[in-house]
Amino acid sequence: MTMSTEQQPQWRHSSYCGTNACVEVAQIPGSVLLRDSKNPDVAPFVFSTAEWTAFMKGVQAGEFSQ
Repeated sequence: MTMSTEQQPQWRHSSYCGTNACVEVAQIPGSVLLRDSKNPDVAPFVFSTAEWTAFMKGVQAGEFSQ
């Protein structure tokens, strides 16, 4: 199934990314997509909005800091 131009995810990456070796994120209704910018043709990881929100809260709370 091919998406129309209006349905294409709008990929974004961190402003800290100075190369083409970044993780990219896109939102679609009800889901968040995650992909490696070096391999854009590989299917992205798909997370529910709730899963992504929980992950981001964990990041902000320092749960992944060493």
